[in-house]
Amino acid sequence: MPRSETSDFTIRPAASADVPAIGRLGALLVRVHHDFDPQRFLAPTPQTEHGYGSYLGSQLRTPSVIIIVAERDGVVLGYTYAGVEGYDYMELRGPAGVLYDIVVDPAHRGHGVGRALLDATLESLEARGAPRVVLSTAERNEPAQRLFASAGFRRTMIEMTRELEGTDGSSERVKDVRESSRLTDR
Repeated sequence: MPRSETSDFTIRPAASADVPAIGRLGALLVRVHHDFDPQRFLAPTPQTEHGYGSYLGSQLRTPSVIIIVAERDGVVLGYTYAGVEGYDYMELRGPAGVLYDIVVDPAHRGHGVGRALLDATLESLEARGAPRVVLSTAERNEPAQRLFASAGFRRTMIEMTRELEGTDGSSERVKDVRESSRLTDR
């Protein structure tokens, strides 16, 4: 993907030097989702920023992965993380581009950064042969849903979650299921 100038920021492929900023924004994504629904989404930890950045940094040279940043004067304003995937029978879908993350620093929202990142990501996925693009968005993330709808996305799946006998996964029933699985796997 070539660099493109949009308003007063640049959209470009992410580089290794962007990893700390991407980690910071990834930790923000974790925090926001956890605030939406603490039972469903992971809680951020002091290691989230480093871990998120390290993981995405490890993906920079993966051919099926696209990581794009928006930056102004050397400051990363936001990023997208997407990939091209084949058939996924768990998702009941054929080959597709999958948008995993799109995050814009709150101080830079409302200025077209998210839309520019989304458009560049869609263009990159199309260039790599993706016949469609799918994504998931938190139920309570209405601003993101408006952005996606304005870009032509339509609702196709609804995730539903139910907690089982406790919120930490340590119920006796869950332990019994795990033990049963171990016994049948032998």
